[in-house]
Amino acid sequence: MGQHNPENQQSGIGVLDKAVAVLHAVAEEPCGLAELCARTGLPRATAHRLAVGLEVHRLLRRGPDGRWRPGAALGELAGGTTDPLLDAASIILPKLRDITGESVQLYRRDGVQRVCVSTAEPPSGLRDTVPVGTRLSMTAGSGAKVLVAWADSHTQRTVLADAVYGERTLLEVRRRGWAQSVAEREPGVASVSAPVRDSSGTVIAAVSVSGPVERIGRKPGARWAADLLAAADALQERL
Repeated sequence: MGQHNPENQQSGIGVLDKAVAVLHAVAEEPCGLAELCARTGLPRATAHRLAVGLEVHRLLRRGPDGRWRPGAALGELAGGTTDPLLDAASIILPKLRDITGESVQLYRRDGVQRVCVSTAEPPSGLRDTVPVGTRLSMTAGSGAKVLVAWADSHTQRTVLADAVYGERTLLEVRRRGWAQSVAEREPGVASVSAPVRDSSGTVIAAVSVSGPVERIGRKPGARWAADLLAAADALQERL
């Protein structure tokens, strides 16, 4: 181990040295768990635990292919270039929160899960708080439906095997351009989500508004879809 530290330095703090080795390995080239173990010499369980921990702190991130890459926090800590999607979200999500008065989240797909990468919460009142870094199943919820609707066929088949929704729902989501859910992910919570696209038109994230059913109703799309689609367009324009 230590081959990815240019000067082969060891701090004497074992877990720190191993975490730095993981960062160097991923910085060299995106890698999955097997490659990470090969590059660092770490046991599988140790490499996985460290990589997931670094991912929580946004020092690493996993792409759609499941491989780890350097995370946005590395650039932020260095004062360098940050993740353009998160930069855009920091401006657009608070505006959407102010319009709706509800919790707003931005999700990215990671394999057959979705990860909350940015949020904007109302200052008070009953909220649907999803902390940044939270990993959720894609078998329920409007954000899940959006990400699965434009995912590859393998991901769709895998998720639909256990999902509370079916292929007809995904067809409808693609047709109208947004999704809604009522008490799917969590009892008493409703949400509506829209796809966020990059400059090539590829869906890279889902932006969501969520809150108590008793407040936003059982048809949240009728209430917030237009504002949500406008926010998704604003995010795309900034990418």
